[in-house]
Amino acid sequence: MSVVLETRALVKQFGGITATDRISFSLERGARHALIGPNGAGKTTFVNLLTGVLRPTSGTVMHGGADITKLSREARVRLGLVRTFQINQLFATLTPLEMIAAVTSERLGLGSRGFSRLDASAELVTETADILARFRLDDIMDETIATLPYGKQRQIEIAAAFAAKPSVLLLDEPAAGVPEVERRELLDTVAALPADVSVLLIEHDMDIVFRFATRITVLVNGQVLADGAPDAIARDPAVRTAYLGEAAHG
Repeated sequence: MSVVLETRALVKQFGGITATDRISFSLERGARHALIGPNGAGKTTFVNLLTGVLRPTSGTVMHGGADITKLSREARVRLGLVRTFQINQLFATLTPLEMIAAVTSERLGLGSRGFSRLDASAELVTETADILARFRLDDIMDETIATLPYGKQRQIEIAAAFAAKPSVLLLDEPAAGVPEVERRELLDTVAALPADVSVLLIEHDMDIVFRFATRITVLVNGQVLADGAPDAIARDPAVRTAYLGEAAHG
């Protein structure tokens, strides 16, 4: 598999504090990859470096083989590097239909004006309908987002991110606060995304991580402690000591 996102010796310092310490990381095309680590491990800083929220002190960020280290957040989104956040970034007064249509319309170059079934282009209607169905939102597409359960709101946010046509989808604790039944539905939907969408999941819940990921990277103290298949990570003594605990996963 080819590498779609990569960092080389990525360092971020805040004064005398080194938040990320020469992190070299790769995300393969089509991957279902999890990034884990204890609080203060550097996960949020690392994701902010990937998405352009922060500039590194040194090191390189590559997307599709091109150096994007100095590109803005907006430019990275246009390249297909799309992120969700721990707290929903939704327009609560819209409906799922309007939210997904607005993102799709903007990406198609049709502008972000209000969505109307009467004058929308055939391409916009088709793509919006497909996304609503993929994320199991078509039965609630006309309800106001603010009135929907939290799990559905998280589903809508990921659907909106998918509407931006990502090559890389970064999900920051997407299941936090979501009830168990809705959590399974959400993660199953993400796992079933097309193979050309690479997913990097940042998560604390180990049950979610080991159920979802085919590869796991562990950060501790701003450095990569381990990287590999879930079984190997679960057996790694250093990971058990630093993060999972001796009782975790057997």
